[in-house]
Amino acid sequence: MAAEGTKSPLRRLREYYDEAEPTCPACGYVDQATGWTGRTDGQQVSYRHKCPSCGAVQERELDVCRD
Repeated sequence: MAAEGTKSPLRRLREYYDEAEPTCPACGYVDQATGWTGRTDGQQVSYRHKCPSCGAVQERELDVCRD
């Protein structure tokens, strides 16, 4: 369990997308409160954002490596 005040790698990655990708590639709208959402099934992590201006959806998917 993470100590209070620390963030999981998945949360940090979601926050990265919030900060690094605020501009919609479809219409150019800059979303200051981007709000990427994330989910995982244990094998894949998916992040999604829907532009509030034009409705375009951006998605990022990562495979989780397990030994």
